[in-house]
Amino acid sequence: MDWSVIGLAALAGCVGGAMNALAGGGAFATMPALVGIGLPATIANATSNVAMQPAAMASAWTYRRGLAPLGGLSIRLLNSVNFVAALVGSYLLVVTPPTAFDVIVPWLLLFAFGAIAAGQRGAAWLRAHATIGPRTLIAAQLLLGVYGGYFGGGIGMMMTAVFGLLVGTDPKRMAAPRTLILATANLAAAGVFAAFGMVAWAACIPMLLGGILGGWGGAWLGDRLSARTIRLWTMAVTGVTTAAFFWRAYG
Repeated sequence: MDWSVIGLAALAGCVGGAMNALAGGGAFATMPALVGIGLPATIANATSNVAMQPAAMASAWTYRRGLAPLGGLSIRLLNSVNFVAALVGSYLLVVTPPTAFDVIVPWLLLFAFGAIAAGQRGAAWLRAHATIGPRTLIAAQLLLGVYGGYFGGGIGMMMTAVFGLLVGTDPKRMAAPRTLILATANLAAAGVFAAFGMVAWAACIPMLLGGILGGWGGAWLGDRLSARTIRLWTMAVTGVTTAAFFWRAYG
């Protein structure tokens, strides 16, 4: 790897770390960059996941004062469910064909975009017409954890959307629990990917360093932005990436 490739990996990590801290979707900066330098998609996905781990931890530490229960459930419980589910999801990536998630991801992102667009009105309507209890929230986190371990692209946006609908949590209040849960999912997946030799360390290290800087900067900025601004940013990123993934899978 020459210096231009190392610089690209570091820059992509910086952008990805900031995106994860603000609204999620950092994989859409890191994974394409790794594919662009010649890594297979599965290796690029695993390398991106590992590289973003320190950035996620840095963001979670910055947001630590904002941790609070979601829907009456403790963050510790949700995070434990998330950790186990992420282990399962990351192992599924190891044993399934490299292109399997390419067909599924656009539809998951489309769901996330619709949920975010519905916003608080959608959440109020859902709560008025359905009984949402602890089991529903745990099941939702279980599915999110498996997806986060398997691919993870847009998982932060999807988590914001799902919990926004289920318990009416706005994107700004989700920042602290989301970054902690994402960091935990990344930790679980990183262990599996490293154990199975799926990490390209020469690209991972510069991306990791850039991600730490971006994660800190994104969390600092996120504390100073309004919930509306973060929601609009989330919708914009989700919309663009959804279109891009549909084009990539079906275009």
